[in-house]
Amino acid sequence: MIRSSRRHAESIFNQPGGGRVEDRIVSRVQLWRALAGGAASFGLIYAYGADDGWSGVANDGVVKLLLAPVLLMITGPLAILAFIGLAPVTQRPVLRARLRAPLKAVGWYVGILAGTVGVLIGAALLLKQNYGTLLNGLVALALLIGLVWLLPFMLFSSAYAARYAFNTANVHASLPAALTVVLVWELTFCSVALDGGLPHGPPAAQWCAVLGGPVSVTLVALWELHRMRTRYGVRIRG
Repeated sequence: MIRSSRRHAESIFNQPGGGRVEDRIVSRVQLWRALAGGAASFGLIYAYGADDGWSGVANDGVVKLLLAPVLLMITGPLAILAFIGLAPVTQRPVLRARLRAPLKAVGWYVGILAGTVGVLIGAALLLKQNYGTLLNGLVALALLIGLVWLLPFMLFSSAYAARYAFNTANVHASLPAALTVVLVWELTFCSVALDGGLPHGPPAAQWCAVLGGPVSVTLVALWELHRMRTRYGVRIRG
């Protein structure tokens, strides 16, 4: 069921389109950066600890996973408008015609989020009713089976929506990289603001923990944009 939820989420938020550029080397570098970042974070937390322990780290990761698509839905339209405005006049209608894929992905995500919240609220209300032991057990079993598929589907949808920036590459190949830079710094700001300060450890470790992720993501994204321009002829204004 979890594999099914992942496939459905990827089919929605990772759709091919006219503006996309597939570069396996970039994808491989992004994967290794993510693994190195995760290992560094694990090492810093293991050495200096964290508020609320490992459960707090896990909760923070889930919050960021759900917050990332919301931030994209807020800042994404501004970036898309900027890209369309910078494009030559003759190409602007082409970019506007490609907005259907991102808008559809946003609609799907809002529907998935609303549906998941609705099912959770409905499940809580149903379980409060006394229909008898047998009927209550059947209702609980049906809800459990549904949530085993639905909750991973929502988490996978959040991950893919953030990873592919709501299919904005279909509008312009450079949009996901640009949005990634904006998103990672927004998440860093939210993390520091919501956690109430810097993480544990000496000053050097604190600043490495806070800035290591966004700086490395920014460098990889800038390299990706450079590679698109030099190898594929994709320019922000072109």
